[in-house]
Amino acid sequence: MTEKKQHSQIFNSWLQQHQAVLFKVVRAYAFTPVDQDDLFQEISIQIWKSIPRFRSESSVVTWLYRISINTALKWVRSEKKHRDNHFSLDGEASILTEKPESRDERLDWLFAEIAKLNRIDRSLTLLLLDGFSYREMADVLGISESNIGVKIHRIKNHLIRQSENGTSHGI
Repeated sequence: MTEKKQHSQIFNSWLQQHQAVLFKVVRAYAFTPVDQDDLFQEISIQIWKSIPRFRSESSVVTWLYRISINTALKWVRSEKKHRDNHFSLDGEASILTEKPESRDERLDWLFAEIAKLNRIDRSLTLLLLDGFSYREMADVLGISESNIGVKIHRIKNHLIRQSENGTSHGI
């Protein structure tokens, strides 16, 4: 098998097996369908480029999270610089558009609350929701495990307060 074909198979396999992870990151950092498409494409490009550097020192999903979050953070900074010069294309078709019957108000509320968090807390929340250990979270985000614990405690308390304040939509 050629190196290019193997590269392509790895890429397709990773996208298929871990698309939920990628969509969570996209949804946490991009809020319109067009922006979500753009960010997903940018993350996909970065994953493609990263395949030769993957050395199995971490799990594939940890590697993909690291790439996705770092790409999302760069994308957000870049989008802020150019936001004033863009116009909305919300009416356009999107690969990330959910079917109306699959919408869950509780998930919509949760992602809206996650979007209000700062970038590190947002990333940490996504990793927590996917069951990553404190060590894995520390590896992805580059902060200490003890700092992870403190941040998670604060995030949970914040979300509990928000849900108790009547902004829960049924949570």
